[in-house]
Amino acid sequence: MRPRHVPLASQSVSIHCMKDLTKYRNIGIFAHVDAGKTTTTERILKLTGKIHKMGEVHDGAATTDFMEQEQERGITIQSAATTCFWKDYQFNIIDTPGHVDFTIEVYRSLKVLDGGVGVFCASGGVEPQSETNWRYATDSHVSRIIYVNKMDRIGADYYRVIDQVQNILGSKPLVMVLPIGVENSFVGVVDLLTRKSYIWDETGLPDNFTVGDVPADMVDKVEEFRALLVETAIEQDDDVMEKYLDGEQPDIDTLKRCIRTGTIAMAFFPTYCGSSFKNKGVQNILDAVVDYLPCPTEVRPQPEVDLEGHPTGEYAYVDVTKPFRALAFKIMDDKFGALTFTRIYSGVLKKGTTVLNTFTGKTERVGRMVEMHANDRTEIDVAQAGDIIAIVGMKNVQTGHTLCDVDHPATLEPMVFPEPVISIAVAPKDRANAEKLGIAISKMVKEDPSFHVETDDETNELILKGMGELHLDIKIDILKRTHKVEVNVGAPQVAYRETITKAVKDSYTHKKQSGGSGQFAKIEYTIEPLEPGSGFVFESAVVGGNIPKEYIPAVEKGFRTSIFKGPLAGYPCLDFKVTLTDGGFHAVDSSSIAFEIAAKAAYRQTMQKAAPHILEPIMKIDVFTPEAQVGDVIGDLNRRRGMIKSQDTVFHGVRVKAEAPLSSMFGYIGDLRTMTSGRGQFSMEFLQYSPCPRNIAEEVIAAAKAREEALRK
Repeated sequence: MRPRHVPLASQSVSIHCMKDLTKYRNIGIFAHVDAGKTTTTERILKLTGKIHKMGEVHDGAATTDFMEQEQERGITIQSAATTCFWKDYQFNIIDTPGHVDFTIEVYRSLKVLDGGVGVFCASGGVEPQSETNWRYATDSHVSRIIYVNKMDRIGADYYRVIDQVQNILGSKPLVMVLPIGVENSFVGVVDLLTRKSYIWDETGLPDNFTVGDVPADMVDKVEEFRALLVETAIEQDDDVMEKYLDGEQPDIDTLKRCIRTGTIAMAFFPTYCGSSFKNKGVQNILDAVVDYLPCPTEVRPQPEVDLEGHPTGEYAYVDVTKPFRALAFKIMDDKFGALTFTRIYSGVLKKGTTVLNTFTGKTERVGRMVEMHANDRTEIDVAQAGDIIAIVGMKNVQTGHTLCDVDHPATLEPMVFPEPVISIAVAPKDRANAEKLGIAISKMVKEDPSFHVETDDETNELILKGMGELHLDIKIDILKRTHKVEVNVGAPQVAYRETITKAVKDSYTHKKQSGGSGQFAKIEYTIEPLEPGSGFVFESAVVGGNIPKEYIPAVEKGFRTSIFKGPLAGYPCLDFKVTLTDGGFHAVDSSSIAFEIAAKAAYRQTMQKAAPHILEPIMKIDVFTPEAQVGDVIGDLNRRRGMIKSQDTVFHGVRVKAEAPLSSMFGYIGDLRTMTSGRGQFSMEFLQYSPCPRNIAEEVIAAAKAREEALRK
């Protein structure tokens, strides 16, 4: 019996009681590790009256860092959502992690946001993770403003960061303020639009500032940068530009309108500076979010796709009068039950409504909805297009699933997540922990799409797969502390792959006769290597009916299910094509099963002949080191089979960019800290799979054979 539901399209919600979407700002705060994202969020919450006492990241007391692991390590691990108000505008804010192992959190947050604040450290500048996050934001069509934080830090240089945004990120910063003083003498900013100075006193209170004229020694610089601002802004409006060329200066409202147009189009990025920790300059960011970042109706509508993931040409426009469309972008499990973080794109959602999950084809009733403030929540009865909310108790919804009106089904463009590159084996310490482990793992996999778990059929070990050592380290920590599961942990393992390097033409006949009906299938085929990144491709070139059409999908299935076990060491096989060219069948003895078995046997027979190779994951490495130790760091990377790509002198040291195999990078952070007396830092992300050197490949194959031998015994 179909569940009774309230048709969403016909809900009697009068439009005049709806919120004004032009007063909405869905924004994310993202940056490199330690640029001050979470501290900036704390200051925003204090200024908007959402919290009354600010917590500090270094004390483990920040509002949005509510996991034990976040508080201890002083880093953000999962994105946190909160809602606050500034000058009658509603901000839905997501504070995202900076560490490369958790970029999945940044990616899925950007997917549902309309605008962002990119935070950069005034002394560190554009760092490796800044580049990755910036690229994600650009791919997701998210308009941004730039905030150069930590202007009070030694080595702070606002103008250097502006150059880096241009040269490293390839983006155009639109300078909106100039700093008054630098490092210890940083006291405030000059607003270029109004030509007014904002100077904070030493009390550290955000509201204790005075507005005055431009300092005398900055007048020329202010005029120079203001002229540049005006010329850049008016390019967005031909009429304004024409008047300007005729000598008419645009007023501030006109300039703001032009800046808003250019920001939403990502033609440039309004750039501010301040010190969040010292409460200087954060109000400018809030005003800029209101003035320049888009409301939900001003952004690109969300594309809709069919069940195979192909674009339909339809779009979900942000509109309360349209049928309900929403994207589940994050699952979080806590003491109150499963929370499904959801961005509503169109329509209205009421408590008690039944919605359709187009991925599963099943309906679910929305029992409770809450507005999030980090790990606190406020119950709500109705939500609308533009809202970011959490739904409590959804049973079969996962990250990337579309929720929609039962009578108007549609699927929104899904999220694509990277494959894990590192794995560890875990085993429960006893039977009591074994039961808890299964429940805990299923919850953790739902929460994090970049965290994969599988069972080794031969050893019965549980294999956890993730994006890096820190990622898996945190997962083990969560297992032990949050879920109270005691496990034994194996050494990290590299996710090797296999491929072939030679084309082979071959045939295989499967024949079995043992009383009753037999089995017969004959296939002729070519297996050939493809370009890296192509995956597995199957094609049928059979003509003349030598293999009936109904058996060809069985041949493809046989090959496709075999690729997960390569011929050398049993790792998945990548980047090759199978072309079915001919074959034969028997009118009585042939069947789909016979052709599937033939394809599986053909795979095992022919892959050995196609000159198979072991592939290893290569990582993109970005290391910061003090100048005195740069030789040691480069020498160490060379010993790890690293290839140095560039060296750049930055404040306090050198940034070395390199590529190195993952297998040689285990434990690198400890060695780097030893070499640099604790001052070195690095980030690492997956780049590509490349062929292993022969000696390494031999070790990998030998280890795989030893495992098999041990299992046989």
